[in-house]
Amino acid sequence: MIQLPIPELRKNLVDTGLIREGDFTSAVKDAEYTGKNFIDILISRRLITYEYYINFVSEYFKIPRADMAAPHRIPAEVLHLLPEEIARQKRSLVFAREADGTIDVAMESPDDLAAIEFFEKYFKARVKPFIATERFLQQGYTLYSQESSQNFLSVIEENVRESERKKLKGLEEAAVDLPIVSIVDNLVSYAVAMGASDIHIEALEDAILVRFRVDGILREMMRIPKSVHPAITARIKLLSALRIDEHARPQDGRFRYKAIGEIMDIRVAVMPTFYGEKIVMRLLRASTKPLSLTELGMFDDTALGVEENLKRTYGIILVTGPTGSGKTTTLYSMIEILNRPEVNVVTIEDPVEYDMRYVNQTQANPVAGITFASALRAFLRQDPNIIMVGEIRDNETADIAVNAALTGHLVLASLHTNDAPTSVPRLIDMSVPPFLVAAVVNIIVAQRLVRKICIDCIESHKTPSEIIQAVEEQLQLIESKVKVPHATYKGRGCYSCGLTGYRGRVAIYEVANIDGEVRQLISNPKFTLEAMKHILRSKGMISMLEDGLRKAEHGFTTVEEVLRVIRE
Repeated sequence: MIQLPIPELRKNLVDTGLIREGDFTSAVKDAEYTGKNFIDILISRRLITYEYYINFVSEYFKIPRADMAAPHRIPAEVLHLLPEEIARQKRSLVFAREADGTIDVAMESPDDLAAIEFFEKYFKARVKPFIATERFLQQGYTLYSQESSQNFLSVIEENVRESERKKLKGLEEAAVDLPIVSIVDNLVSYAVAMGASDIHIEALEDAILVRFRVDGILREMMRIPKSVHPAITARIKLLSALRIDEHARPQDGRFRYKAIGEIMDIRVAVMPTFYGEKIVMRLLRASTKPLSLTELGMFDDTALGVEENLKRTYGIILVTGPTGSGKTTTLYSMIEILNRPEVNVVTIEDPVEYDMRYVNQTQANPVAGITFASALRAFLRQDPNIIMVGEIRDNETADIAVNAALTGHLVLASLHTNDAPTSVPRLIDMSVPPFLVAAVVNIIVAQRLVRKICIDCIESHKTPSEIIQAVEEQLQLIESKVKVPHATYKGRGCYSCGLTGYRGRVAIYEVANIDGEVRQLISNPKFTLEAMKHILRSKGMISMLEDGLRKAEHGFTTVEEVLRVIRE
């Protein structure tokens, strides 16, 4: 992102009274320490908005903004003046060619003179830079994906036919055979272009089923002849440093892969099934940075409560939810807020998903004796201030985490429960005495992920009567007085979202703040979960269902999507 010199920003933001001097100075120090973009910090702290800054920079540099509607009107021959990989690497998009031959390029950083010089040499023409928003670029990149989807099946089919024509002697030879290499490369590249989080390669009786998980939903992409299954499996095992000749036991590995300009960390899990080995590849973007609490989907009332608890110097902050609900992403965002020069932050994770500057991250490795519990013990000898535990999954880890919180450390951890209040009996089931649970737990954040309405095809929508009735039944269960919005929004379906009406995901939250009255209840021998829920609700705790309905009313998601996730 384009950034003005700090003195200029101070003059235009502080001297005008938009930002207080103390907030500005704090953001400057944190940017220097963490290496983050200063503007990203200002935006994440809600000191300025993204739109305000883009407009401000456009006026300051006298550089025009790229037209928001332009991506849908870019001619194919203009778009492909710049290959997709270069466009993504340079965070740019060619969207017009003027009558005199000038190339109009939308850029995230139009002050990058080296990039402009590169483009002029590449096009052998004059380049006119425009400021591009993140939304503009993503809309443009979907045009590349549309063409990729048209070519994807034909490329795979041609490589399958080529592989079947060859008579290879062994799996080692098949794993490096060009058609097989091309099949795997195309699967990964297309999954990245679609924004998939997982690739499933499943052995059926007579074919290979390939499915991508996009926005939490599995989509069938294609079926491949069963004859190439051993070769594809061998190729992925070779990349992941797994045993090619082992077919009867589960194996786990990982490899790094560059696809359409992005560096991906790919976690691989191989599992024997009745018709052959199933492979699941989890795609993690190595360059992904932690989001702010607001970007995660927290409204101000929720975010402020969490931020207040992050200011405490000891105790436990729990993030709960099922697998795949975004718990780790929320924990990373909290760590990003806490990561300051004056504190020592340590984590034990399985796996380490994102690299965080100045945070001491440890990968769990039971083979080497590094478990959550053993790492926690070792951490306590390393003079930590803040400890993040990827997951509290057993009695020993729970006991050490509680003792760490009692001895003056702030502990952040995830737990598998369906809602926030249930975390308390879950810890008690792990043999943590109720009075210790009451003493150390500060706040519990429960969450789920819902699909966001595609911003390119959003339209007003009348909530179906059967959906209203189903949601009202759910609200009655929690004695809520919230009304179901009858007029909301939906996506009609377009190329940008694959005709689904949804693109991307956002979290819905339930936050339980553990204050004195709740602590007394937890310590009471007559403690019941229902009594705890009643007290929390009386203190204004918003359930995930209610938070989801708020987001539906604001156009983030649909009532149908909230109901689907809550019912699960």
